Amino acid sequence: MNTLLTKDPKQFINQVSETLEKWNRDACLYSDHLYNSSGSSVVLCLFSECLQGKGKGKELCFVFNKRSKWVRQAGDLCFPGGGIHHIDSLAAKFLGWPFFPLGRWPYWKQWKKQRRKEADRLALLLATGLRECAEEMRLNPFRTQFLGPLPPQALQSFQRFLYPMVVWVGHRKRFFLNRGEVEKVVSIPIRSLLNPEKYVRFRMSFEAYVDGEETLQDFPGFLHEDDEGQEVLWGVTYRIVMVILEVLFNFLPPEMDGLPVVSGMRDENYLNSPPRKKNLYHNFRLSAQRRNHKGR
Repeated sequence: MNTLLTKDPKQFINQVSETLEKWNRDACLYSDHLYNSSGSSVVLCLFSECLQGKGKGKELCFVFNKRSKWVRQAGDLCFPGGGIHHIDSLAAKFLGWPFFPLGRWPYWKQWKKQRRKEADRLALLLATGLRECAEEMRLNPFRTQFLGPLPPQALQSFQRFLYPMVVWVGHRKRFFLNRGEVEKVVSIPIRSLLNPEKYVRFRMSFEAYVDGEETLQDFPGFLHEDDEGQEVLWGVTYRIVMVILEVLFNFLPPEMDGLPVVSGMRDENYLNSPPRKKNLYHNFRLSAQRRNHKGR
């Protein structure tokens, strides 16, 4: 097992930050299309130290959100994040101040001096990610530690670029979730993700948009099991995690051929946001009417 997992959180944080900086040193991460907010989104790849149940102690983990039924791609595991908002450019100006997330990042002054344009874009992206994380799970930005950026990932289904930011979150017993967007938080130990036996072929059944037909497609995936049941990590979030595992641990997942098959299903609303506000308001009115009727 990689010795990085045997280190205490402070050593882990320092080594991850150092490794990502070396890996990004000669890379050009951000192009001009970043400022087209309609085609850019940010996610915070959260590391933390999480309890794994009674008697199991703490483990270094990835922290994911499970998307609620009221948003696109409902039921998927994802990192918190979203699109760039005009207010983020203002917040970005403060992130490099002392005691703020970028100000505490050991490589920020170097970026500002040697990579000024990319540094400004990095600040904008991190400001977006922190705002979205506060909205989705009430994460306090001042209790996070920025560890470094990752290269963007293309989302062909939505014609967007996803910009991952790696962040450490101090141990929290509870997250206060925005239930309109997040069903629950799922913590997956890094040690489990480094176990090739946990990987699967995720056979997804999609309800077609025409004639009610179904289409099958296989994807590489990771099967997580805990006291609350099973979750499959797949899609772009899976791709981002694999990049991180390769950079930090020199780990590559097994080839998909020959892996056990796990089946899943997504309906015709998978790529579209349900009319959340209308439905919630409608259900609230129906509940209120029923209560009033019973009280008469």
